[in-house]
Amino acid sequence: MLIEKKRRLFQILSALGLNLDFLSLLRGEINQGKIKGVCVPALNCYSCPAAIGACPVGALQNSLSSLRYNLGSGQKKFGLYVIGSIGVIGSVGGRLACGWLCPFGFLQELIYRLPGPKIQLSKKLNFLRYFFLFVFVLFLPLFLVDSLGLGAPWFCKIVCPAGTLEAGLVLAAVNPTIRSQLGWLFAWKTVVLVVFLVLMVISQRPFCRLVCPLGTILGWFNHVSAFRMKVDLEACLRCDACQRICPVNIKIYENPDSSQCIRCLKCEKVCPVSCISHDWEVLRTGKKQPVLAQK
Repeated sequence: MLIEKKRRLFQILSALGLNLDFLSLLRGEINQGKIKGVCVPALNCYSCPAAIGACPVGALQNSLSSLRYNLGSGQKKFGLYVIGSIGVIGSVGGRLACGWLCPFGFLQELIYRLPGPKIQLSKKLNFLRYFFLFVFVLFLPLFLVDSLGLGAPWFCKIVCPAGTLEAGLVLAAVNPTIRSQLGWLFAWKTVVLVVFLVLMVISQRPFCRLVCPLGTILGWFNHVSAFRMKVDLEACLRCDACQRICPVNIKIYENPDSSQCIRCLKCEKVCPVSCISHDWEVLRTGKKQPVLAQK
């Protein structure tokens, strides 16, 4: 499968390309380079010593957590560059970055290949990703503040397993000073990481489907992004081969613009009549593809 091999190559190059500062990694220090504040198009922890850019989720929380302080002190800092960065990423590909660039998404796919029982996560749990986005990324950083009006990046602080793996464990391993200061919060984050690692063995992309705030936001752009999925409903057999191979368990023919679709393109190659395709649409025609009612 040529597309799948190409996607694997993109995932590997992205994981390496977003974490190029090996000198900081060896020193056990967080990279503070000139481009560190630039948002990358994937969930890649800012605190990872080798990271060369900022995670959009962490950057968004930092902007919101300091918004009330900035307004109170007369500073016009609204974090619009973060919103703009996410908007550009979403407008270009929607969740294409989730399927092709995200290192943590790549890790989940690799771990799922390990032997073990496999289960399908219930679609009823999809609401959880909105809970984590609105509560931990938006609400708490903005409203749970100290006397100065400063909040905290609560999602990164107590939830994100990617940060624990890419930053917490790495820094603890190579930096004795940080290792000596670890407490209950690190223990809690480690437990969360272990839970997700187990889920990754038995289910496909559980973090993406149940938690990831960035994927949730980018999913809203799927129906307006330049990269689009297409389905020829007249040729479609409704055989559900697409759903069986789909990492997020959707029937692409029901809604090619589904906010859950990570644009991995696996469904294209298994379709027996080749009715699934993709394209880049710089200008929208205003026409929507018909949606097949669910049986």
